[in-house]
Amino acid sequence: MIQDDKPTTQLLINIAEQTLILYRQHNEVGRYAISTATNGSGSQQDSGCTPLGEHTIAQKIGDSEPINTVFIGRVPTGEIYSAHLNAEHPDRDWILSRIIWLAGLEDGINKSSNNQGSCDTYQRYIYIHGTPDSEPMGIPRSHGCVRMRNHDIIELFAQVNVGTPVTITDDIIG
Repeated sequence: MIQDDKPTTQLLINIAEQTLILYRQHNEVGRYAISTATNGSGSQQDSGCTPLGEHTIAQKIGDSEPINTVFIGRVPTGEIYSAHLNAEHPDRDWILSRIIWLAGLEDGINKSSNNQGSCDTYQRYIYIHGTPDSEPMGIPRSHGCVRMRNHDIIELFAQVNVGTPVTITDDIIG
């Protein structure tokens, strides 16, 4: 993977607005509807929340996989998502097409632990990933990850590198 030494690309994930904005040299070059955690924002292990703060892209997984590839444990299963597959496995939390695995950068906030226990984004397996196209965007519905449309995650995946900075906020900007 290529790493950003002096990042000119940045991501801003806004939980309040359910958007992910891609910046290049401080100019907005992409805006995507997303779906973050049903449980809101938070960093604690097993909270089901989306963590706030400064992050980085730690790993990119699935570069050459077809759209709608199903991942379990970050490994492609060989399955391609379909309504039929969903009917066979109705309780799966579908992780599709690409995985952008995040790591927190702030000790005690989204990295390592604090007085409430583990709060480590990376150890919590917080990703930006594809989800079934039948899932709504703009509505918090995930278990902590950031869900995107499959075409959108493939487009974003191609424009970011390991080391790209990611800020997650719940502030209303507009």
